[in-house]
Amino acid sequence: MTLPGEIPVKPHDAANPWGDAATPYEELGGDAPVRDLVDAFYDIIEEESPVLRDMLPKNTSTSRQKLYEYLSGWLGGPPLYTEKRGHPRLRMRHLPFPIGPDEADEWMRCFRKAMDRTGVEGPIRDFLDSKLEPLAVHMINR
Repeated sequence: MTLPGEIPVKPHDAANPWGDAATPYEELGGDAPVRDLVDAFYDIIEEESPVLRDMLPKNTSTSRQKLYEYLSGWLGGPPLYTEKRGHPRLRMRHLPFPIGPDEADEWMRCFRKAMDRTGVEGPIRDFLDSKLEPLAVHMINR
């Protein structure tokens, strides 16, 4: 079953916009690189984004884990988030936070910087930009 916004898995012989691997998860390199990307993202928020930092708990370990689990499944890897927590319901879960266009842009800036920091480049980078930007905009609730 593919959730809304989830990336479909394609056969290995299909042409993929993210690169040569069957899924974006595999194209990134699997578990460790996805976790590294999430950690870089939260490190950047903690270092330089007070607007986003104020929306997070003091200890970001649970937030990091949830994003890692979500991205794992969203990218076509193990569906860790849905196995533990069910449907992500991203918009509903983000409603308590005041998210306007500036916050969505800031989220994307931090995620792009995390991709820079972890060496995500080429077709997978373009693909992630094209999928994450509409997702960030979808979270706007103010």
